[in-house]
Amino acid sequence: MKKNFIALIALMVVCGADIAVAANTEFNVIDINGQQITLEAGHPSLQHWLLPAEIPQPENNKMSAERVALGEKIFFDPRLSVSGQTSCASCHAPERGWADGFPGSMRLMGERMARNSPSLVNVAFNSLYAWDGKNPSLEDQALGSQSMTGSLQAGSKEQGITDANLGVERIRKLAGYQDAFAKAYSGETVSKETIAKAIASFERSLVSRDTPFDRWLRGDAAAMTPPQVNGFRVFLDPTKGNCATCHSAPNFSDNGFHNIGLKQWGEPNADVGRFKLKAVAAMKGAFRTPPLREVGHSAPYFHDGSAARLQDVVDHYVRGGDVRSNLSPNLKPLSLTDQERADLVSFMQALSTPYVPYDFPRLPR
Repeated sequence: MKKNFIALIALMVVCGADIAVAANTEFNVIDINGQQITLEAGHPSLQHWLLPAEIPQPENNKMSAERVALGEKIFFDPRLSVSGQTSCASCHAPERGWADGFPGSMRLMGERMARNSPSLVNVAFNSLYAWDGKNPSLEDQALGSQSMTGSLQAGSKEQGITDANLGVERIRKLAGYQDAFAKAYSGETVSKETIAKAIASFERSLVSRDTPFDRWLRGDAAAMTPPQVNGFRVFLDPTKGNCATCHSAPNFSDNGFHNIGLKQWGEPNADVGRFKLKAVAAMKGAFRTPPLREVGHSAPYFHDGSAARLQDVVDHYVRGGDVRSNLSPNLKPLSLTDQERADLVSFMQALSTPYVPYDFPRLPR
């Protein structure tokens, strides 16, 4: 017996590396609905998490360099608004993850809105737009966006001006824009519709596909740390985080709507979310699942901005939400260790790239 034990120890010493690899391989295999997922850099079972090479775009507004460049200028130009003081970038700033950093976005005169500005990163891969999915396309979203209220939509609550074409007229009179529109949308007039098309083209160009996670998917084993890889395991594992049920591949969103039990849902006159547009019981208090790439730059989180940090987001899901009425069936309390919580946050940080100061465009004259 003693000889056998000594022989086993010797075998473990000689073959320790192989044994460790075998154990690690077993640990890194997850069964999700009968599908084996292996958590190794570049493994074939993970490739569905890579974004498609082609950016989705409508036939009547195909992207071009001229259209993207024009849309970028308009996006940052406050002259489009009735007041001449706000732009799309007022609520979607590049230095804030293409959001605005406020729990609820702010109107021009400081009036707080009920919802947080969602990030525009990878917005081209969404199927519906706005927290409640009210817009079927980015063009429609641009027409109805807050920064364009009063210029592209009739009436302006925030500025008390009802000339819906004032901002459009400013843009139309500028020689620089006349030339840019002629190149980007030859044969089309400078109108609220072509302006919205240009903005949508620019927004579709805001694609993130080179995060540490993406590089790890492509085979760079050093792109993510061991805690981040373990955080991805927690993220995927149906018995742990179960996050991928809603934040699914490849854009970390199922493009669906869920009530996740925020405290706001328990308040009087709570925001009913998707229910206002689709009056079925499951949509009461339900909001769109946001994509997660570059999520480290777009705090605060949730549609009401009630989570200041990614740690707060994880804690909310560990609790299984705070208000249980009409809760999404996907949401249940999680049994995670402190290390698993920390690793999950670390993984989400691997979905972001280092911030690079944005090169703002020169606006036409």
